[in-house]
Amino acid sequence: MRLTVLAAVSLLAVAAAGCTNETLDSFDKVDVDLKKVSSKTSYQLSSSVIGKLASMNIDRSSPMMLRIFKEEGRLELWKADRANRFQLVRNYKICAWSGKLGPKTKEGDRQAPEGFYPLARANLNPNSSYYLAINTGFPNNYDRANKASGTHLMIHGACSSSGCYSMTDEQMVEIFAFARDAFDGGQKTIQLQAFPFRMTAENMARHRDNPNIEFWKMLKVGYDHFELTKRPPEVNVCEKKYVFNQQADKPFTPAGACPAMTTPAALDVALSSYNKTYAAAYAKAMSKYEGTVWVEPSEAQRKAIVADQRKGRELAYAPTGNSLDAGKLMTEREIEAQKRKVEEAEQRKIEAAERAKQAEEQAKLDAEQQKIKEAQDFAADVAAEKAEKRARGEGALPVPEENPGVAVVETPEKKPFWKLWAAKDTEPRKAEPAAGVTEGTEQATLDAGQPVRKEAKAATAEASAQTMEKPVDGGTVLPVPEANPDSQVVEQTQKKPFWKFWQK
Repeated sequence: MRLTVLAAVSLLAVAAAGCTNETLDSFDKVDVDLKKVSSKTSYQLSSSVIGKLASMNIDRSSPMMLRIFKEEGRLELWKADRANRFQLVRNYKICAWSGKLGPKTKEGDRQAPEGFYPLARANLNPNSSYYLAINTGFPNNYDRANKASGTHLMIHGACSSSGCYSMTDEQMVEIFAFARDAFDGGQKTIQLQAFPFRMTAENMARHRDNPNIEFWKMLKVGYDHFELTKRPPEVNVCEKKYVFNQQADKPFTPAGACPAMTTPAALDVALSSYNKTYAAAYAKAMSKYEGTVWVEPSEAQRKAIVADQRKGRELAYAPTGNSLDAGKLMTEREIEAQKRKVEEAEQRKIEAAERAKQAEEQAKLDAEQQKIKEAQDFAADVAAEKAEKRARGEGALPVPEENPGVAVVETPEKKPFWKLWAAKDTEPRKAEPAAGVTEGTEQATLDAGQPVRKEAKAATAEASAQTMEKPVDGGTVLPVPEANPDSQVVEQTQKKPFWKFWQK
């Protein structure tokens, strides 16, 4: 298995102790004027950048590497010099990154990726909605082996992030140009190393209580290899873990067992010396941070410290600041006191919510009781009003009574003028009451009882007989049914018209 680190490792082991971040050249001023950029994808690096590269013995089209540190909010751009050692040529301030320190594990968690990602030319996106973009390649072999999910995780412009690393448009024009030139020079993949922080002994001790510490210890191995060799480490995955610069006779399977592996001898010696120095520095840092805990800030807390940077900008412009400025180191006593305050505040919220709920239920109950009382009062008022009217005699309904003094008169139909010569007595006579039945008779009947009623019947019968002896001229007397002997029905004989006088 070919490893590019072997040629220079022996020399690096000697020089490793004097190679620190402070001695590396870093500059983050970007001299790009977008108004003068006619084509963002064909932008050429400025003369000042080309001059800086030349002074560092670096060719314009030499290989490059990207390295990100979330906590500081920094993106470093490294390029290989003519000795094939990488040097830091740009140290950009990241405008926005979302979430907190730690890897991305699932879609929608707003976490920006951490790990090692190979970027090919196809990862460059010249048509991004965020000016320009480079896809990070998430998920990689490690992410897939650990069932991490997420899509479209980019390094892009526009200074707005939701799981990405967002730069300014000026920075992206220059980064895109660096990558294009490296691919044009023959580089197949650009390695992206994304770390939570610089993995020094002090930072590792400060974050020792973070739940992601074991994951970070794994990343630290690759970080250390680069710090020693100044070359991107060869990355593989087996048993769902990263392995760096390992030689093996069998292929690596991300989710399978790791094959038998060996570290190159020179690198192993350099790492042994490096780790001894690191162990001493870590012990010193632990004594420094004993009894303290680093409180990682939220994204909102990071945004708060750079809120003034948004003034006068578009709404989408959303710088997030860095964790070093927004976080704080606290003692255990301070943390306990703060924890009690939070718990007390939460308890007060719960009690206030319970009181509000009880007040709402009581208000509903009072409203229902008021409705019932109003209905009862209304019913009582109506009953009292009715009783008062009855007492005054108002509101009683009239009782129907017989009224014998009122006669019903039937108006005969008026004859047409052409029937004026017709006989006037053709109309049937109305039945007249029997002569013997009088108001006195009725009263006598009521007073005398049954004998009087018999006499009244006899008188009525006699009157009826007299009436029957004198029928109306031209009429025939019909017998009256016994059910009503006091009345008689007279049938009127139709009178002949005058032109039929010859008929009998």
